[in-house]
Amino acid sequence: MNKKKELLKLAQLRQTTRYEGYNCLADYVDGFYECDYVSPYSKSANNINADIFIVLQDWSSDENMQDKCEKTKELGYTPSVATNIKLNELLNNKISVNLKDTYTTNLFPFIKMGGLSSNISIKDMRKAAKQFTIPMIDIIKPKIVIALGRKTYDAIYDNCYEKGQKYSDSFIYGNTKIFHQPHPAARITNLKKEHKWNEMYEYLQSKN
Repeated sequence: MNKKKELLKLAQLRQTTRYEGYNCLADYVDGFYECDYVSPYSKSANNINADIFIVLQDWSSDENMQDKCEKTKELGYTPSVATNIKLNELLNNKISVNLKDTYTTNLFPFIKMGGLSSNISIKDMRKAAKQFTIPMIDIIKPKIVIALGRKTYDAIYDNCYEKGQKYSDSFIYGNTKIFHQPHPAARITNLKKEHKWNEMYEYLQSKN
């Protein structure tokens, strides 16, 4: 399998697909943020042979797509945003990797209306997981997937679980273990976050 070609096919599918009630990257500022990835976030994290595949919920919102930002276009994310600062810190401090060592994407690759806190229905999240995220996991074949946020994890889980399987914060999909981790900016105690990341790190080490 040519991983780059298969991932490009998914990016091209995203470019030609529309979900009702949402916009596309190309709809804004003359296509300034359009790219050949499912999510621009992958510009800074596109190791196609990565052991670690990171999935955030979505990339942006209508209210935040009206202006051009050269740094955001270059990196595929805005480095000053708390979520991105904390994600980089967790990767460095908890599993001793940098963002560039991973493959990172957004589960929902379209633009929601309203602001950054606007809702995306779980139905639409499940649809996007099936159409884009799970095929990306199949292509990259990482050792672990880090699904950031409960809705992100559930959208993947709901497409993969086997009938009768007990719900938990991690599960095996093929040769990959998929972990739920709290959103990096979530208000959750540091102790609980640390325990969950330590558990994931120990699993990753056991597979090396």
